[in-house]
Amino acid sequence: MDKKRPQILITNDDGHAAKGLRKLVSLMRTLGDVVLISTDEVMSAKSHSCSIHKKLYVRLVHEEEGFKEYRCNGTPVDCVKLGYQKLMEHTDLVVSGINHGMNAATTVVYSGTIGAVIEACMNGLDAIGFSLFSLNPDADFDHLDTAILEITKRVLKDGLPKGVCLNVNFPKRAEEPMKGIKVCRQAACRWVEYFKEQYDENGEQFYDLEGTFESDDITPDTDLWALQNNYASLVPTCFDWTAHRCIEPMKNYELINVKP
Repeated sequence: MDKKRPQILITNDDGHAAKGLRKLVSLMRTLGDVVLISTDEVMSAKSHSCSIHKKLYVRLVHEEEGFKEYRCNGTPVDCVKLGYQKLMEHTDLVVSGINHGMNAATTVVYSGTIGAVIEACMNGLDAIGFSLFSLNPDADFDHLDTAILEITKRVLKDGLPKGVCLNVNFPKRAEEPMKGIKVCRQAACRWVEYFKEQYDENGEQFYDLEGTFESDDITPDTDLWALQNNYASLVPTCFDWTAHRCIEPMKNYELINVKP
């Protein structure tokens, strides 16, 4: 690895063979030296899950000038932890994705892709998550090259504010070129869920979780609006979950008598 080039750690939650991951590796290798640490299995919806009381194994599966590829039996967060702590002397940037499927609105709460980005951010590393609004495993990612490279170059050059990472979502390829990038807020949404009762080969009942995505918060300042109008959405994201606007209005809780 050339210490003069940026040292970039890549992971994802779609597994090591995902087309989006391979696209991201090819793009990042034009900007710096890359260490890829991917999960053995698909880890979608693992959020910020990490492995405790579990043996973590990491295997080097490929190495060449400026590139190392590892696979890990853990989660995307495990991959980030192992990467910057054990497998890299120095990490300039953590990049996660390109996820197959959007991570816009409050779906980020579930996302393994963004969980990895938040983990990096919590530890003082600049980090970006990239996602495409398409679940197709053979989706076309070629229309994203310029945007991903330019966003990444800017972060490498200018850095990000302390405690802030980027959640970037792209619309799938349309007949018209992507219009641009919107810096916006995360829309509110919810999953309307239900459990489908099924039976396995032994006759034992189990449940499959299914649901539909719903949101009526689609104003021009939201990521959902951007995606629906053929823009990339860029949401500055942080791990501070404090509802700061509520601290002063709720000061009256301090008057509650706690003495027995």
